[in-house]
Amino acid sequence: MAGIRFEKAQRWYPGAEVPAVPGIDLEINDGEFMVLVGPSGCGKSTTLRMLAGLEDVNSGKIFIGDRDVTMMPPKDRDIAMVFQNYALYPHMSVRDNMAFALKMAKTPKEEQDKRVAEAARILGLEDFLDRKPKALSGGQRQRVAMGRAIVRQPQVFCMDEPLSNLDAKMRVQTRTDIAKLQADLGVTTVYVTHDQVEAMTMGDRVAVMKLGVLQQVDTPLNLYDKPANLFVAGFIGSPQMNLLEGVADDKGEVRIGNYTVPVDPGAGKKMSGKVTVGVRPENWRIVSEGEGLPVKVTVIEELGADSFVYGNCDVEGTPGSIIIRVSGRTHPHKGETLYVTTDPQHVHVFDTETGDRISG
Repeated sequence: MAGIRFEKAQRWYPGAEVPAVPGIDLEINDGEFMVLVGPSGCGKSTTLRMLAGLEDVNSGKIFIGDRDVTMMPPKDRDIAMVFQNYALYPHMSVRDNMAFALKMAKTPKEEQDKRVAEAARILGLEDFLDRKPKALSGGQRQRVAMGRAIVRQPQVFCMDEPLSNLDAKMRVQTRTDIAKLQADLGVTTVYVTHDQVEAMTMGDRVAVMKLGVLQQVDTPLNLYDKPANLFVAGFIGSPQMNLLEGVADDKGEVRIGNYTVPVDPGAGKKMSGKVTVGVRPENWRIVSEGEGLPVKVTVIEELGADSFVYGNCDVEGTPGSIIIRVSGRTHPHKGETLYVTTDPQHVHVFDTETGDRISG
């Protein structure tokens, strides 16, 4: 096994005005499950493909363990790739698909059979080894693709949005399977997704990217509790954080229209001018009329245990829709006006111009 290190690794596609990845610095520990997440076009897949050797590195370096693999061909990097579209050979059986890389490496037949049997046992594919891919479900095909990677016993797994072709229920089940499998095998894994729920539930750490630049690399809970900037705050969390624009006064408070947002005293001392405060949907409290921000209910999403209430607020500086999480059994009705507030420890404060976090 081995850790991974990117040192200002840059990818600039011919003819492009700006690099897809300007120069990434990232260290991934031995045995760690690292998730690269961000919107489409943020450079996460390009970063993964640079690591796998499928994209050239224009400048900078990439290390796997102590080896500089920057200019090394993919076959020499000791990496196994799991693709979005499975990339299975349709004319081969599951057994032959899983053993293909071992055959190419001229691994002895007895060792091939042993590794395929072990991978099939781990992945629950023992009853499907003689089937062709077309006779399998999407989830089963993805497990075959995982098995093909496992039998190679690589130093690194690279996974490029492997669950995006599965239905919602199968995605939940398979992401649990992958996370457990990686923990059992202990192989360093770099996993790319645009789904922040996947990122939060699977990764030991998560790297949030925007336009090829790392915004924050941290544990899932730290990303949720202490986003480094407005981009991370708006991207991590489902539904997303409510972001309200206001003005800091000399009392260390934030004014949004005629409403005063309670702010942690530590952040209050550092604020000045225009700021943006963030409140998670679950951190709103419903209060009596006139005591908080007025929100007119427009949509209610009933999820059983919880409900998400979407509403509009006429106060200047508030977003087009404010989201409030309430109990699934006591939610309000469409057209009703709620009054909400929050507590200082639940308020995130950002500089509106730079986007940087001001809160502790």
